[in-house]
Amino acid sequence: MWQLYHFSLCPFSRKTRLALSEKGVAYELRREYPWDGSEEFYSRNPAGRTPVLHDPARDVTLIDSQAICEFFEETIDKTPLILGNAAQRAEIRRLVALFDQNFFADVTHPLMHEKMKKRLILRAAPDSGMLRNAMRLAHEHLEYIDWLVGNRRWLAGSQMSLADFAAAAQISVADYLGGIDWGGHDEAHGWYRVMKSRPSFRPLLTEKMEGLPPPRHYGDVNS
Repeated sequence: MWQLYHFSLCPFSRKTRLALSEKGVAYELRREYPWDGSEEFYSRNPAGRTPVLHDPARDVTLIDSQAICEFFEETIDKTPLILGNAAQRAEIRRLVALFDQNFFADVTHPLMHEKMKKRLILRAAPDSGMLRNAMRLAHEHLEYIDWLVGNRRWLAGSQMSLADFAAAAQISVADYLGGIDWGGHDEAHGWYRVMKSRPSFRPLLTEKMEGLPPPRHYGDVNS
């Protein structure tokens, strides 16, 4: 069976877990902390970044969320997540990159640093200015999602795709850290509630980070 080395608040681990679950790929979880990874984990990926997927029976190791998702997109026909014609697939990949790179840099990473790393590792107070800026940028990203779902059925087009799971993975971490204000974003909020209600999403909503509980609304699929 595949072994997934992950960190529960790593949005790329979450993206991978969602894709694997949608594809029906069986795997077991190996939790790793970015500040205290195991020797076994570092032997799989010396860069020390999650996710890493390893199959001990075949001695196959896959590193990076997009590489993992693309691997299973090429090898498993069930529930295609990068689908359509060449232009449609390009749009899916564009949006995946937008959320993996821009949303992460603008919103998820600052929130993780200020609200998780400073609290659990550095024992320091968060920078209120950094938090305000992250939430301001989150508002801008949500405005774009409002536009996308106002003009399309799903983020990248008429069918659910990896773009939806990449976006939802980032938003779920930001939401866990209290960095999402849905006020004025009814379209984006409705889309996210649909994503939260999928069976693949449920395990994420029940997990808690030690010493860092989520807001009350976090696990409620109607909130």
